[in-house]
Amino acid sequence: MKDLPTIALVGNPNSGKTSLFNQLTGLRQKTGNFAGVTVDKKTGLSRLDRATEALILDLPGTYSLYPKSLDEQVVLDVLANPQHPDYPDVTVVVVDASNLKRNLLLYTQVADLGFHTVVALNLLDVAGRQGLDVDPDRLAEQLGVPVVGINARTGEGLDNLRFALSRELKAHFEPQRPTLPVHDLAPGLIDDIRTKLELKNDYQALLFAGQHQTLRSLPKASRDQLAELTKKYGFKPTDVQAQETLERYRRIGEIVDEAVKTGPAAAEDGLTTRLDRVMLHPVWGYLIFLGILFLIFQSIFSLAQYPMDAIDGGVASLTEWLKERLPASRLTDLLTDGLLAGIGGVVVFIPQIAFLFLFIALLEESGYMARVMVLMDKGLRRFGLNGRSVVPLISGVACAVPAIMSTRSISNWKDRLITIMVTPLMSCSARLPIYTILIALVVPDQPVLALFNLQGLALMGLYLLGFVAALLSAWVMKWLVKTRERSYFIMELPTYQLPRYNHVGLSIFNAVKAFTIEAGKVIVAISIVLWVLATYGPGDAMDRAEERVRREAGAQPDADVENAVAAVRLENSYAGRFGKAIEPAIRPLGYDWKIGIALLTSFAAREVFVGTMATIYSLGSDVDDAQQATVKQRLRAEINPDTGGPRFTPAVAFSLLVFYVFAMQCMSTLAVTYRETKGWRYPIIQLFYMTGLAYLAAFLVYQGLK
Repeated sequence: MKDLPTIALVGNPNSGKTSLFNQLTGLRQKTGNFAGVTVDKKTGLSRLDRATEALILDLPGTYSLYPKSLDEQVVLDVLANPQHPDYPDVTVVVVDASNLKRNLLLYTQVADLGFHTVVALNLLDVAGRQGLDVDPDRLAEQLGVPVVGINARTGEGLDNLRFALSRELKAHFEPQRPTLPVHDLAPGLIDDIRTKLELKNDYQALLFAGQHQTLRSLPKASRDQLAELTKKYGFKPTDVQAQETLERYRRIGEIVDEAVKTGPAAAEDGLTTRLDRVMLHPVWGYLIFLGILFLIFQSIFSLAQYPMDAIDGGVASLTEWLKERLPASRLTDLLTDGLLAGIGGVVVFIPQIAFLFLFIALLEESGYMARVMVLMDKGLRRFGLNGRSVVPLISGVACAVPAIMSTRSISNWKDRLITIMVTPLMSCSARLPIYTILIALVVPDQPVLALFNLQGLALMGLYLLGFVAALLSAWVMKWLVKTRERSYFIMELPTYQLPRYNHVGLSIFNAVKAFTIEAGKVIVAISIVLWVLATYGPGDAMDRAEERVRREAGAQPDADVENAVAAVRLENSYAGRFGKAIEPAIRPLGYDWKIGIALLTSFAAREVFVGTMATIYSLGSDVDDAQQATVKQRLRAEINPDTGGPRFTPAVAFSLLVFYVFAMQCMSTLAVTYRETKGWRYPIIQLFYMTGLAYLAAFLVYQGLK
């Protein structure tokens, strides 16, 4: 029994459905997965009136209930099966008023499933600029359901929509009239299915007949029964679908003729058309896209530097304050050298994460992201990808997990698999702390051509390196993965719009919150474990090493002796011994056992690297307290005992940078690849080819620069 009524938002891609979801739910949202699949599920609470609160479900965008991708299959699975846990009480079909005929196809299918439905008529302003006068009242009369004019961007009309939804929830047990009599399309089969599966709706039975293999929530016995029935009646789903679609469009044409008046379009060519002549230009389009990327990476370094310095200094001050006021004990050491050192090494990068997601949200909100997909389609096809691969690749700059999940919109299995396999090569936001800290160590902070920053150029170079590696890897896989399925790309371009700053702010808030909380969980756990491993060792090895250092110290200053003791205790701890064990394998890359520990712990999450280094060096660094104020200073002060010079030379730093460009991002990435490909074959291939590529590239860079 549901605690709250469920309202499902249904609509074509780019109809404004997700914008409406954000308007209705605000910050009262959560993200999960639909039952049994890794398709993203967004839900949120919305108060319709003083007495009514409802759960709003944002279903993936689809053009019809005949699915071509995993996203679209989920929509069918939820709406066609009353036994599905997300089955809604009422549906809202979000309709683009400027493309009414195409959008109403989905509405008629949803309505014929028997749902009480409210039509949210969006983009009326765009329709007006095209010379289309859509009459919501006349449309409601023709459809027989409430039609509410809204503006999903501004929130206009939401009160009327809430009122209509509240009314429909109270009346949703009353029968709904069908828009198309489908019984004649397969009368005997429909009657048999309704009888044997106890269905109350002809169109539901027809969808079960044609799409039973994609209805995941149906029991296997029911799917087998449906397969037998369709074979018995010689049912041809493709022919029936074509006939149904033609009948629906004939009826929709009559409705549109009644509800829409066509007048002269705006005299001007339109801002969108004029901009697209430049944005989609075969030369200027690519240059503009590269310029936007360059601006993003420059901003990440320059604009975020001031809040980062403030946070970095604040964490250092808090650590020193706690050390001065808390009694000397293992618990104090755990708090300051373990937890604060690890967490502080991640929190300091929140401004850069916020700026990254700010730019991504602006690109999506403005409508430019769809242009990038169209622009890149032709070029990507040469590498075994298509235009829809752009979304996962660009999303991978934020996080590989949702990026890989977003490949569900790619209908061709080969294109989808290749995109899944190469997306982790795009540098995610978790790599950003590693990049920035290492770049700051070895790349001078100096202007280039009076406009640019050398560190920003280095950062952009790393991201481009990952992108080039993704393309080359995709090209190789293009010849290895065999399929007879044809690849195609169809994309409807939305109009250019000013970003909705509340939505942009919401995206940044959710991204930073997820980054901080999810990373924080891992950081806290690993920091505690790492502190224990670095504080304790087997037997009395640490005590004996300390006695030896103190015996050999002679008349050295006390501070130098204590630093030497800390370093030798760390080296003889469990963590030190583990690092020493793997050191021979990583020494050709220029890494010591301390870096080796950080490499292994960062496999849980890339951002853990900086936190681990901060923890390790706060426990065993040979520098004084003043030098240990910040993570950057700790790393810069680390000495290579073999050379007497800095540990993090340009050769070591660039080797690490290149390693993290190519290495597998984290365990979560492998897990989502496993779920999306339904087996361990491809995650294992992904892990080994990326690790091998990372090791080889890091080896070549270090040996070439040392």
